[in-house]
Amino acid sequence: MDREKIENGVRLLLEGIGEDPERPGLKGTPGRVARMMEDILGGTLIDPAADLEVFQDEKHDEMVLIRNIPLYSVCEHHLLPFAGVAHVAYIPKEGRIIGLSKIARLVDTLARRLQVQERLTKQIADTLNAALNPLGVMVVIEAEHLCMSMRGIKKPKAVTVTSAVRGSFRNNPATRAEAMMLLKGGFPGGREV
Repeated sequence: MDREKIENGVRLLLEGIGEDPERPGLKGTPGRVARMMEDILGGTLIDPAADLEVFQDEKHDEMVLIRNIPLYSVCEHHLLPFAGVAHVAYIPKEGRIIGLSKIARLVDTLARRLQVQERLTKQIADTLNAALNPLGVMVVIEAEHLCMSMRGIKKPKAVTVTSAVRGSFRNNPATRAEAMMLLKGGFPGGREV
């Protein structure tokens, strides 16, 4: 990232809204914003698949589901944050699995870009699908967008839900239903988490 350009842009923004970028409370703001952008948009130049090390475990061929992976991103339309959780499931094929932390890291890397939730959901599913070649992948994201909460329609706490399904989650209604039940916290047979 070009920190100097970001700082100059923030100075122009402050001037554009009628502020003095040299006043005491704002003097360091351009630098702080530039450092923040490097942090919260740090996934921009990272290959999300680079860290997806695949392991061989012939014995595991059942669904793997991670619920409630926290995510924070920035909407590319208004440059305001959106935050929520991702739920990611896959069914291994021929024992190909990955470490659970790698899935959370994948979500984090792709969220740390200028995004829209719909594309983020699809990118997570497609990256995992390409790396693992599983029987199926399902990604569900639930997030609140500050561009809806703070401005425009002003509806705080409205949650947007998106999903991307691949393979057996798309082709087999029973598999998809099982994943959705587990995502909501249930177990087959009625037992709750």
